[in-house]
Amino acid sequence: MKNNKIVIYIGILVVGVLLGWLLFGGSSNEEIDHNHDAVAATNQMWTCSMHPQIMQPEPGDCPICGMDLIPAESGSDGLMADQFKLTENAMALANIQTTVVGKGNVEGNTIKLSGKIAENEEANAVQVSYFAGRIERLNVSFTGEEVRKGQLLATIYSPELYAAQQELITAASLKESQPALYKAVRNKLKLWKLSENQINQIEETGKVKENFPVYATVSGTVTEKLVEQGDYIKQGQPLLKIANLNTVWGNFDVYENQIDRFKKGQEVMITTNAYPNKEFKGKVDFIDPVLNTKTRTVTLRVVLSNKDDVFKPGMFVTANIEGSTAKNDEVLSIPASSVLWTGERSVVYLKTNPDQPIFEMREIKLGNQIGNEYEVVEGLFVGNEIVTNGTFTVDAAAQLQGKKSMMNKDGGKVMTGHEGHLGMDNNASNKESDHTNMNERLEVSEKFQQQLNSVYNAYINLKDALVKEDSISTSANATTLLNKLNKVDMKLLSDNKAHNHWMSLEGEIKSSATSISETSDIKSQRDHFKHLSSHLINAVQLFGINEKVYVEFCPMADNNNGAYWLSKEEKVINPYFGEAMLTCGEVKQVIE
Repeated sequence: MKNNKIVIYIGILVVGVLLGWLLFGGSSNEEIDHNHDAVAATNQMWTCSMHPQIMQPEPGDCPICGMDLIPAESGSDGLMADQFKLTENAMALANIQTTVVGKGNVEGNTIKLSGKIAENEEANAVQVSYFAGRIERLNVSFTGEEVRKGQLLATIYSPELYAAQQELITAASLKESQPALYKAVRNKLKLWKLSENQINQIEETGKVKENFPVYATVSGTVTEKLVEQGDYIKQGQPLLKIANLNTVWGNFDVYENQIDRFKKGQEVMITTNAYPNKEFKGKVDFIDPVLNTKTRTVTLRVVLSNKDDVFKPGMFVTANIEGSTAKNDEVLSIPASSVLWTGERSVVYLKTNPDQPIFEMREIKLGNQIGNEYEVVEGLFVGNEIVTNGTFTVDAAAQLQGKKSMMNKDGGKVMTGHEGHLGMDNNASNKESDHTNMNERLEVSEKFQQQLNSVYNAYINLKDALVKEDSISTSANATTLLNKLNKVDMKLLSDNKAHNHWMSLEGEIKSSATSISETSDIKSQRDHFKHLSSHLINAVQLFGINEKVYVEFCPMADNNNGAYWLSKEEKVINPYFGEAMLTCGEVKQVIE
């Protein structure tokens, strides 16, 4: 009996435990899940689609524009605050490529310089007349004619020389009684560069020459005729400029950040389009100690042998010089295409996850440029993977998502183009509540792209006018751009996101183009062109124009702050300096 009771009690206890678990366990789990949802709801942040820098813990109105706040993007994807993700579609569309940074000898250590052939000034001479008179005959017919030392160049009638010859004949008959007078007259003729033989001939024949010859004192090529036959000339007046072209100078421009790469005596390999399959050796002979403040360059001179008359003064040439590396033979280097500049800041984009398209901006400190690469002093380590192609697109994605970017080092607020180069306007960084990927090119109609292409073509004409430093044409082309801009039909943008982006960009483009059209000061026009370019680049990136576009950058524009522009061709033709620095810059991105 006792055993049966024990079994019954144990059974009742087990049943009670099971019932308790069934009745209270599930509700406990539900409570835990509910608590999790409450916590998640508590952590939800709210932002403004027009002002993404606004972050509020609860819904309401934007304190800036009064619009309703929308849920901010959730951080449940495991990304850090400064990281952002691109889609595979965006990666393919922008042709984004990355490279792993490695330490080693800089690849492409050769530095390429552009320059011109000039006459060797040390071998140049000016042929002058040592007496006044009239040129009766000029034996040099044209510039470029070869002359030899001792060759007859001209025949001159000189009243002074005519009288001096008569004095010599008279003094010769009195040389026994007045030797001092005789010697003085001979010396007078020697000062006029008459030779002993010429003076003796006048004395012996007793005849006065009316026209006196002028002989070449050097051999070379006539580079300039300074007189014509029949001209009256003064004593010491230049007649011809004669250059000895057996050696010539190659003068090359070296930028400030490259100066320490060169030294006297370095070997140089010279190439020219005239002889594309040939290389010519030379050595650095001189480095100008004075910096040209307009171009921010110094002149590097190479003396070249020219016995075969290969080099012509004025010819464009290219020098390839093996630049000395930093004190440490091993340097950390990255491709120039991976770097974006804004003011004194240099930034790159790291791919933080090798298996996923997750990126983060990183500020770095650059050393010297060597070829197409930069030395990295601070900010990167061996093994970092960085974006080397499509850097602009990645930066635009960072700006659109409110992350740290080139123009926005703190994240959140996105600076406008007037606050920096290539910056996106606040209004251009709208975030829709559907959390679609803002880094992809927006889908718009082909007709809208064609209208935007018309604006782009007017921009190219404006850019070409700035290259020619034609302020009047620049102003006219800005007016044409405004007319093309007014014809862009905003109704073609059915997507609200695309509509908001275009509204913002159109206003900035119109403002900059209007400022250019209303001034004839080329400096002011270039300043507004900088802002115009930054916004049009963003427009082309977002909407596309069915044409390949080159985004180019000059670090020396805008008082060394750097500035961008768009081009139809890969060749760099700088609109910010014109002839002064026509080829300064490089291609930073190709928008397909």
